[in-house]
Amino acid sequence: MRATPGISKYDFSFTVDLIKRDGAVVGALVLREREKKLVAVFAKAVVLATGGLGQVYQRTTNPMVVTGDGMAIAWRAGATMVDMEFVQFHPTSLYVPLAPQFLLSEAMRGEGAVLVNVDGGRFMPDYHPKAELAPRDVVSRSIVSEMSRTGSSFVYLDLTHLEPAFIKKRFPRIYSTCLRYDIDITEDRVPVSPAAHYMMGGVRTDRDGRADIPGLFAAGEVACTGVHGANRLASNSLLEGIVFGARAGVAAAAYGKSAEASKNAASPVVYEGRVMKDFDASKTRSSLRRLMWSDAGIIREGVSLREAISQLEAWEEQVGEGFFRTRLELELRNMVTCGSLIARAALKRKGSVGAHFRSDAKSRGRNWKDHLTFRKP
Repeated sequence: MRATPGISKYDFSFTVDLIKRDGAVVGALVLREREKKLVAVFAKAVVLATGGLGQVYQRTTNPMVVTGDGMAIAWRAGATMVDMEFVQFHPTSLYVPLAPQFLLSEAMRGEGAVLVNVDGGRFMPDYHPKAELAPRDVVSRSIVSEMSRTGSSFVYLDLTHLEPAFIKKRFPRIYSTCLRYDIDITEDRVPVSPAAHYMMGGVRTDRDGRADIPGLFAAGEVACTGVHGANRLASNSLLEGIVFGARAGVAAAAYGKSAEASKNAASPVVYEGRVMKDFDASKTRSSLRRLMWSDAGIIREGVSLREAISQLEAWEEQVGEGFFRTRLELELRNMVTCGSLIARAALKRKGSVGAHFRSDAKSRGRNWKDHLTFRKP
């Protein structure tokens, strides 16, 4: 990027919303928080490549910045969102206080690692004929059920019966990372718990990354191309990012050549923001993440989803009154939007398909092949 003339990079900036004119996206409002300026950046085409929304959940393998921002701003601009109920949870992430929720590869179970509960008992054969080699959504639900049964917040992944030299050679990064937290995977059982990992729904696009608003394109996890179905296979994220990313870039460039350029130049303005009385963004963010984990997470059911939606609606009213002046508050607004879309989609899909599991509707249901779409009124 630095070697390419004409490209500007805004570090420590946050996209607040998209700019529309005559029904088309023509740019974005960008908060430069250090300078307290809101900059209007105009463009012939806008490509969203903002990733997923894992931070909506209490436990996630995603970085702190993955707060569903691209999906939320696309929703507010009027783009169609699809399959928002399909959130994939990875079954085994490291469970150590103050440690990052580091992903422990499924290849470990493929090489012979087993899952045991806090009492030392292997449990996966009781849940599925393939035991630890069952699909990841089945393993995640089984772990949650076992944690509930034993009153624990985690289970153990056990490799100690394998040769130490093999473990170190096969999983060098996992071995070294766990050692930082005083866990030797050749000798110790590793405490693990499921965590939100990948969003299969998102902004509806065609095969060239076009959203259904002129001038708006999306690629990667923020988009929903349909390649994942209801339960993503790991390698499909490369397809979504690399193949569809390239197609979206080509399509956006072609659209830019045909679209009339905006006559407005980007003009920074002083960003005043607003102060919300009796509003604690950090506390609300924590409450939101716990709510989504418990009521719209790995195992869902109608009553708790309705309760979650009621609380999310209250938060939507609270954070939807106008611009905030910090990244934390703007991220929270987007997290509330995405949480609401997930919960509403999960309630609407009265059946269990792929990564979406309803304990009160375990069969697929009559219309299980249908895609659920949402668009702001």
